[in-house]
Amino acid sequence: MSRGVVTAAAFAAGCLAATGAWAKAPAPLVPIALVEDVTGTTTDVEFMDYLGTGQVIKLGPKDVLVLSYLKSCAHETITGGTVRVGTEQSEVEGGKIARTKVRCNGGKMALATQTANASGASSFRLQSADIDPVLYASPPVVQIPRLEANDQRTLVIERVDRPGERLEVALGDVATGAFYDLAKANTKPLARGGIYRATLGGNKVLFKIDAKAKIAKPATGKSKPERLPVVSRLLRFPPG
Repeated sequence: MSRGVVTAAAFAAGCLAATGAWAKAPAPLVPIALVEDVTGTTTDVEFMDYLGTGQVIKLGPKDVLVLSYLKSCAHETITGGTVRVGTEQSEVEGGKIARTKVRCNGGKMALATQTANASGASSFRLQSADIDPVLYASPPVVQIPRLEANDQRTLVIERVDRPGERLEVALGDVATGAFYDLAKANTKPLARGGIYRATLGGNKVLFKIDAKAKIAKPATGKSKPERLPVVSRLLRFPPG
């Protein structure tokens, strides 16, 4: 697996079993939140899973789940208990939750499905409703779009408002739907206020880095790169 790559897990097909007042929670219909981190013995969800409204997740007493809500931009760190995914934030029973608001595209994001293969299975992804999405943190996390067999597997990001800045990243055998974190790959952050074009195979997207975007500190020596909320720096290509 290439450095900095995390493959997205399949979207959950239905709610997990719950008890008490949440036993009849409806099955999730569309992705509403993103798992940014999960530690402990929990195996029901994985890093970069999409979650749906009504989905219930049971955590062990010391398990930690970090969620970001794609529309409300709520960023939650949950320790233990039973978590029910809402439309804008989570409900937690028997655990602790720390919630903040982060900057993201929020209501400007639209949800859509794409056909995963000829068998008719589908995966879920986010697509920006705007032609020019805005990222509120850098470096970006890029979700890999569908590529044709003869497409070049090199991600190219070049600045268009001030020519000369260019980044090329060889992706190797990264799968469709996978996430490539340029921070984990220790690439140089993009400039605040810059307008960029990302190209991968036949896919292109024009985007902007917000003038007040947070810039992650790169790895130095034995230290890891600074972790900023993924929801603030998600970059997706428009549907082909």
